[in-house]
Amino acid sequence: MQMPTPDPRILAQRPAIVAALEAAAPGCVIHDPAETRVYECDALSAYRCAPLAVVLPRSTAEVAAVLRACSDLGVPVVPRGAGTSLAGGSMPTADAVVLGLARMTRVLEISPEDRLIRVETGRTNLSVTDAAAADGFFYAPDPSSQLACAIGGNIAMNSGGAHCLKYGVTTNNLLGLTVVLMDGTVIEMGGPMGESGGLDLMGVLCGSEGQLGVVTEATLRILPRPAGARPVLVAFDSAEAAGACVAAIIRAGVLPVAIEFMDRPCIRATEAFARPGYPDCEALLIIEVEGTAAEIDEALALIREIAEGFSPVEFRESRSEDESRRIWLGRKSAFGAMGQINDYMCLDGTIPVSALPQVLARIGQLSAQHGLEVANVFHAGDGNMHPLILYDANAPGDLERAEAFGADILRLCVEVGGCLTGEHGVGIEKRDLMDTQYTGPDLEAQMRVKDVFDPGWLLNPAKVFPLHISALRREPARAA
Repeated sequence: MQMPTPDPRILAQRPAIVAALEAAAPGCVIHDPAETRVYECDALSAYRCAPLAVVLPRSTAEVAAVLRACSDLGVPVVPRGAGTSLAGGSMPTADAVVLGLARMTRVLEISPEDRLIRVETGRTNLSVTDAAAADGFFYAPDPSSQLACAIGGNIAMNSGGAHCLKYGVTTNNLLGLTVVLMDGTVIEMGGPMGESGGLDLMGVLCGSEGQLGVVTEATLRILPRPAGARPVLVAFDSAEAAGACVAAIIRAGVLPVAIEFMDRPCIRATEAFARPGYPDCEALLIIEVEGTAAEIDEALALIREIAEGFSPVEFRESRSEDESRRIWLGRKSAFGAMGQINDYMCLDGTIPVSALPQVLARIGQLSAQHGLEVANVFHAGDGNMHPLILYDANAPGDLERAEAFGADILRLCVEVGGCLTGEHGVGIEKRDLMDTQYTGPDLEAQMRVKDVFDPGWLLNPAKVFPLHISALRREPARAA
């Protein structure tokens, strides 16, 4: 994966830059090369580069001071939440400062009456729900990494999770933001009632991957816990049958809170890793519905009727909290389980649900063509694919083969009417595929938005936009 050549003028200023950072955020700077290596990658660990320095500010004011200092010195800044990005979204360059939000974890306000919680964006996703739980509320977006991932990263990538089918992704649960621009300006948008009239600036910021500003505080929508929830596990003798069943459920107008898909390689790995007790099958669906007991019974009866049309190997309905936990155990353990087998690259192209059978069959063909195994585990209800391409990082050429395989899958997603990313973001992983989905004028319009928020092109360099295009923006800004 190509990265831009570090600016020698910035590297030569390293002592002055560190001093300016120390003045902006005393006691928050890491600059020993041995210690900055901790921040050389995120969860896309195949690519690594140690930053020039790292700053871990404790407040919005310190974030503003750090950005102002870097702006004055012309130093690129890479915002970082918890470093769980699977697309290289927080990978640094050698001439960049990593600005991490891990110390900014306070709950600033909880208002059950207004159904909101306001937090600093270094706080983890799951701990937001924990903070609201005492009042009988929860925060809906639930990425698989929710135990570790930070709200700031969720906003940057517009993350979703297993329950996004019913509740939506981050942007659907976002009411207000505090954002620090590259020049240190602090702006507020939205609030308890969400975005007001005028331009939808929150819509622009959410999913912008750290290209426009650093979000330090967020007002999030919280929801009352449902009366009840019950999952079922439906096993099939082919991945195509499972995919067709998903399309039929959505077509019938049923709205489960989640429909998750796992194929045989993933089932086999999770059985060895977590022993959830899954059946011997080619693919399975985990379908969860919510509501009163009567509502759940009615929805599951309809789902069973639909599933029977695809000859399931097994239809297992939970009858206890322990059974529900075990049904979900393998799905929640899937990424860790696959990591026990080999290195892997996790994609997140999104497709129309109706195209699931076709795309799953084609991914199998591409697997044979590239000579690499692939496991599929994903949010089937909204077509958010998560193919895990297995490769050996120590085998010469394997990473490049995995990259080529992944690019073919993402092109396939676009060809069938989908898009390159559903929740992981573009980062560096999909950066050079952006012109597969967008025309030149489309990319130009997106870059003009960045020109407004970050005219010096200092925020999160080498991400999102193909290097050969973004270089035309960076060089004039660097010269100025």
